[in-house]
Amino acid sequence: MSTDRYQSPLSERYASKEMQYIFSPDMKFRTWRRLWIALAETEKELGLDITDEQIEELKAHKDDINYEVAREREKIVRHDVMSHVYAYGVQCPKAKPIIHLGATSCYVGDNTDIIVMTEGLKLVRRKLINVIAQLAVFADKYKDLPTLAFTHFQPAQPTTVGKRATLWMQEFMLDLEDLDHVLSTMKLLGSKGTTGTQASFLELFDGDQEKIDRIDPMIAEKMGFKECYPVSGQTYSRKVDTRVCNVLAGIAASAHKMSNDIRLLQHLKEVEEPFEKTQIGSSAMAYKRNPMRSERIASLSRYVMIDALNPAITSAVQWFERTLDDSANKRLSIAEGFLATDGILDLCLNVTDGLKVYPKVIEKRLRSELPFMATENIMMDAVKAGGDRQELHEKIRTLSMEAGRNVKEEGKDNNLLELIAADPSFNLTLEELQQTMDPARYTGRSALQVDKFLKTVVQPVLDANKEELGVKAEINV
Repeated sequence: MSTDRYQSPLSERYASKEMQYIFSPDMKFRTWRRLWIALAETEKELGLDITDEQIEELKAHKDDINYEVAREREKIVRHDVMSHVYAYGVQCPKAKPIIHLGATSCYVGDNTDIIVMTEGLKLVRRKLINVIAQLAVFADKYKDLPTLAFTHFQPAQPTTVGKRATLWMQEFMLDLEDLDHVLSTMKLLGSKGTTGTQASFLELFDGDQEKIDRIDPMIAEKMGFKECYPVSGQTYSRKVDTRVCNVLAGIAASAHKMSNDIRLLQHLKEVEEPFEKTQIGSSAMAYKRNPMRSERIASLSRYVMIDALNPAITSAVQWFERTLDDSANKRLSIAEGFLATDGILDLCLNVTDGLKVYPKVIEKRLRSELPFMATENIMMDAVKAGGDRQELHEKIRTLSMEAGRNVKEEGKDNNLLELIAADPSFNLTLEELQQTMDPARYTGRSALQVDKFLKTVVQPVLDANKEELGVKAEINV
């Protein structure tokens, strides 16, 4: 670790080594060489005078990149692509004349960007599926545990701990749908020349339109893609970057929502994120157990959500067939958006794998509010015992306000049941009223909804992605 210059926190603290490699220079330049091989093979197969010996020479040096030669050359020519063309030619003297033949810089630059983003999306997808899988275990385990629900963060009709987790899962499932759509529609730029017209290939292939039409599909197949974008300027449309980053922003928003809920629940001491035995919560207050990982999820998520504006604005201001005001922004916004999302998902994996639930605290809070939730059932029982519905409704309203004042202004326990039992209009004893206080009576279809959601929505996705399961996150700090 260098201490005398700035280092990106995303690399030092948050992103995994796997995601860092996907966006590394080594990944980029190895991909450039794979693309040059694919182009040379395609041109040879379509009849250009390129030999098997030249192709084999290119393949022999596809991974042992002579970086020092490229760096020294770039100091002279100030062009990264031509520097690497030169360096590859030094290693491949026989193939040197045909490297990058007919192509422009965007052939390697833009196709590599698409390949790198595609690999990044695959890693994001794998981790997202594992977050969903861990939440599925949590939801199933606690599907029957009643808990106080909140609307406006005010006590509302009870739900279950597991049902609440399905709300987090559903948002991640929506993100997975969006990710799969974008991933399935990723296409290469192909090789279309300086303004997208393929003019250079008209010269190379003497105007043979049929051969030129085969170039992009052949390159795509060699690089593991179904197809190339049918038309382009010099670059692929920067709208693609917008679509990709919107997927990342969607995942970040879902993670942020879940992390906020966990932070609030930790304040209530109902649910707690993992906390190591030697972890320090505060430098001053030794007793504290801060939800620091959930807070970090929220912090990184805000960055990713805002970062999605970068490619959107960039795509909007590209002039005609291309301008270069995208380049510096792309280098930052795309890579850092992926690294931050990777860090978010690692944190989500860590948090969801060790969520601690405190049923007694949950029950205590629920029971303190349950009499208010039970008033409709109490009123119905009182009507069955001969009471007047409208009269009883007004009495319950008045008594509820009195009980609320006792709790809020005097700090007493909720005594609504005692107040109702003392009113002869209800004709119900305290014992009879207390029998209605089973929390499970007020959670509706929560448990059944969890079962159905897991069985019909989540499990088919997990079954279809068995090979992706089992990812565990390593948290650096």
